[in-house]
Amino acid sequence: MPIAIEQFDFSAYDVVLSDSSSYAKGIITGPETLHICYMHTPMRYAWDDCQKYTQDFNMPSFIKRFVPFAMNYIRLWDRVSADRVDLLLANSNFVAKRIRKYYRKDSTVIHPPVSVERFYAAKENKGYYLMVGRLIAYKKHDIAIEAFNKLGLPLKIIGRGPEMKRIQKMAGPNIEFLGRVPDADLPKYYAECKAFVFPQEEDFGIVAIEAMAAGRPLVAFEGGDIPEHMEEGEMGVFFRRQTAQDLAEAVEQIEKMEFDPQYIRSKVLGFDKEVFKEKIKNYVESALEEHKLKLKI
Repeated sequence: MPIAIEQFDFSAYDVVLSDSSSYAKGIITGPETLHICYMHTPMRYAWDDCQKYTQDFNMPSFIKRFVPFAMNYIRLWDRVSADRVDLLLANSNFVAKRIRKYYRKDSTVIHPPVSVERFYAAKENKGYYLMVGRLIAYKKHDIAIEAFNKLGLPLKIIGRGPEMKRIQKMAGPNIEFLGRVPDADLPKYYAECKAFVFPQEEDFGIVAIEAMAAGRPLVAFEGGDIPEHMEEGEMGVFFRRQTAQDLAEAVEQIEKMEFDPQYIRSKVLGFDKEVFKEKIKNYVESALEEHKLKLKI
């Protein structure tokens, strides 16, 4: 992939905006071209999650022995390719810190767009808790299931993935797996849940923003980007360790609390697509104007 991405010709452009979580930032531009990269994350499997990705990836053990050597090459290329970028945009403060750590570069934070207009806040909820997303290990569905088995409260899980069979075997009768649901039905599930369960660490948790756009509080792990967006007490409850016990205790707190759906929704309306477009447009125009002035010097 590094070799492939370097074959594209961007020499005829004044400005190039790449969108990257891995290889796209590695494009080669002309000396007078301004390259702005909108970065969703430094390459996770090459840096902070390298060992975990290697362990979780389904491959023969003899191949795994060679993975560290391949990762060393990828890290070297990744670091070099980051230096080809003139300006970096990060999708959250959490990602901006990781960009600083691995690439030694500053970045400007512009949060991604979320279709907040699709969602609505209902006055009443139907008492169930909700999870939405692909069923993969780092999403931590297993600790949520363990917690809700203990609590006996209703939990609906939307999504499919390689973890499905394993976690279905763990689940009690109070936990319902809905698989894939039509996009048109998602707003209703969000609006009618009591709270949204978010036990994972994400660079930018779009489904959590969607839940808050529906006026629903979060039961969220205090990691990743979520502390940037959620006011504890007013918009949900954090738990500090990714354990079933900590998650269960946070749910027990939610059970005793009241929340204002309209207030929660109002706090995330700034993620609207039009807001994002305007921020990106203004940033690129300003950066390009400054870049052209530097070229004249």
